[in-house]
Amino acid sequence: MDSITQALLGATVQASMLGRWQGRKALLYGAILGTLPDLDVVIDYGDAVADMTYHRGFSHSLFVLSLLAVALTWLARRIRPNPNYTGMRLFFALWLVLITHVLLDAFTSYGTQLFWPLTPSPAAWSSVFIIDPLYSVPLLLAVLAGTIFGLQGRSVRGPAFALIVSSLYLGFTLAGKQMAERQVETAMASNGIENARIFTTPTPFNSLLWRAIVVDGDVYYETLVSWFDETPPQLVRIQRGERLAAHLTESPQHTRLQWFTGGVLRYDEIDGQILVTDLRLGMTGFHPFRFALAERNGDDWQLITHVERLPAERGDMDRLKQIWQRIWQQEPGLPLAEWAADLNAR
Repeated sequence: MDSITQALLGATVQASMLGRWQGRKALLYGAILGTLPDLDVVIDYGDAVADMTYHRGFSHSLFVLSLLAVALTWLARRIRPNPNYTGMRLFFALWLVLITHVLLDAFTSYGTQLFWPLTPSPAAWSSVFIIDPLYSVPLLLAVLAGTIFGLQGRSVRGPAFALIVSSLYLGFTLAGKQMAERQVETAMASNGIENARIFTTPTPFNSLLWRAIVVDGDVYYETLVSWFDETPPQLVRIQRGERLAAHLTESPQHTRLQWFTGGVLRYDEIDGQILVTDLRLGMTGFHPFRFALAERNGDDWQLITHVERLPAERGDMDRLKQIWQRIWQQEPGLPLAEWAADLNAR
């Protein structure tokens, strides 16, 4: 999630656990600690693919953060002990601030390596867009109330209530994801599509309209599913260019991307280069992670050793308005094939 939401979450968790003793300072301490795992973004891992796929690695590991919580608890008890609460309560508070950060990240589509240094596929439960006001607002209200009125007496219950509301909202997003996947499976069956990979994710800034990608060999299908749809979704067939992946078998960056994304990738040949796009993130036609991994050398392809991330547009307000209208109106459908074709124009 975005850094502001993570800071709000950390502040709310620490206020719930230690607010009656630390007062407003609990909000500050929790906000700082709640953003700590994301400081790995300052590390240069070598190239753009490495920066993408090693982010949310060691700094988001449940193992590493549990050890960090132990170390911080020991340090706090040694330097500035507080007799009003136990070391175990302090540890549990710090541990929750850190762990809730990475668990919330796992609800997004990016990919979080919860079990680093083990290497299972990164957790990407993809039920929440990276910025979702409906999740953040209860936390913001709790932090504002705690800052203005303090965290004494009954007011300390505010952060706990906000956490309950935000957690229930996460449950709602998981229900939405299941709804979308059921609708997509029905559409796949009616189109005779079997043994294909389904990836679903919310559209920008909401959890009512879902974007689904069905990866089926050299093609993929995209569709949108809303809670308010009355008929099954229409699958839009788009070329994926998988044949180009044969030229990338020796590319360590391509291998890393396949592992990190679960293979939800698109390949394009543009201006003598093979461009690889992570389809999971962003919106159709606007994807923030795109890389040139090989370039033509006569009749052959030569791998690019130092890979850079290509510039990406963030979309525009007109399309965002169309997406918002699609939540409530299934027809006319959005021009997903046209939007996807925009990738070839950039």
